[in-house]
Amino acid sequence: MTIEKMLEGAATLAIAGHERPDGDCIGSCMGLYLYLKRNMPELAVDVFLEEPQEVFSYIQDLDKVQTVYDPEKSYDIFLTLDVSSLERVGVAGGYREKAVKTICIDHHITNPGIGMINVIDAEASSSCEVLYDLLDHKKIDKAIAEALYTGIIHDTGVFQYVNTRPQTMKIAAELIEKGINFSWIIEHSFYEKSHSQERILGRVLERSRLYLDGAVIVGVAHKEDMEEFGIAAKEMDGVVSQLRLTKGIRVAVLLYPVSESGYKVSLRAKGEVDVSEVAGVFGGGGHVQAAGCSINGTAQEATELLLDELKKKL
Repeated sequence: MTIEKMLEGAATLAIAGHERPDGDCIGSCMGLYLYLKRNMPELAVDVFLEEPQEVFSYIQDLDKVQTVYDPEKSYDIFLTLDVSSLERVGVAGGYREKAVKTICIDHHITNPGIGMINVIDAEASSSCEVLYDLLDHKKIDKAIAEALYTGIIHDTGVFQYVNTRPQTMKIAAELIEKGINFSWIIEHSFYEKSHSQERILGRVLERSRLYLDGAVIVGVAHKEDMEEFGIAAKEMDGVVSQLRLTKGIRVAVLLYPVSESGYKVSLRAKGEVDVSEVAGVFGGGGHVQAAGCSINGTAQEATELLLDELKKKL
């Protein structure tokens, strides 16, 4: 099935990603938006995301992203990318209920199929990889390739995670052939951090602790830390990946506040531990080796609850 076939007969389309969008969410949403603007100009397309990080500003038309729900508007089709559950639909959730047709394109193993039409490949590295297979590769230009490549490198940790498969590398090579500055995209969007992000990383690492005979490392960023360094929740990307590099651990856990009463939890695993099942206990989800959830309570309470579940997996 092609994306053109899936959208056949529609005059209006809303593309939406998940709350606190990451590189794959932004890359897939923008990649599809740019593809449709270029190849299906008769289709009126809007893309909805929470305010994207400035680090992705090189992606063409990112300034066209809409961040506010308008109750007066409706769309023929509501299409989600990288959204694993209805609870994670971001700012555009209200449009879903009014749409004639809903489509879900995703790669999360925990996705039950939230659309009328679902294209979910849990073996794929990213939603950008799933989307790529739905597009006419000859119609992908440099700008589209930049967006898709961004999503792939972010969800594979620049091809270091086990979700990187031969097909992933072939797609990346084909995107590079479109003339993108792939090394700059990696350096600028994945590795480069602001001084404030580096400082909060240092604070989290300093405070981190090992549990369960050294199998689990837990790092916590408190509200006071984020205020001190001027860091927003969307800027916490990369901290849990650094915790995961700790020698000897099997699971890395990062907690940071997203409300007055609770913490966002990011989980990363090595080996055979399925952290998506752990996240699922708390209403979250994700992938076998990368998942997330939210837990109400103090950081200590959240840590104890997570360790109880992780103990069962270890």
